[in-house]
Amino acid sequence: MQWILLLLAGASEVTWAGAMKYADGFTKLIPSVVTVVFYVLSAVFLAAALKKLPLGTAYAIWTGLGIIGTTLLGVFLFKETLTLPRIICVVMIVSGIAGLKVLG
Repeated sequence: MQWILLLLAGASEVTWAGAMKYADGFTKLIPSVVTVVFYVLSAVFLAAALKKLPLGTAYAIWTGLGIIGTTLLGVFLFKETLTLPRIICVVMIVSGIAGLKVLG
């Protein structure tokens, strides 16, 4: 269950970050509200997951999911470029997350 909560925390983080981009500096109401709601949900899910998971592992996975998810949002929704160095860095993050899950 704690891993599901951690995945929900990561998904919530990606959602609030994407909504913040749409909020345009908190000048648009709906995306601003979505940002705040999912920001809080992300913290709530992370806190619940931390009841059973080690802090270092959970935080690394949570932030890694956020990095991976927001990178993909940037590429597919906001037409940001995906350069070779960015790809290499994301692959290293995914490798680190996989290592923490397997070894942690």
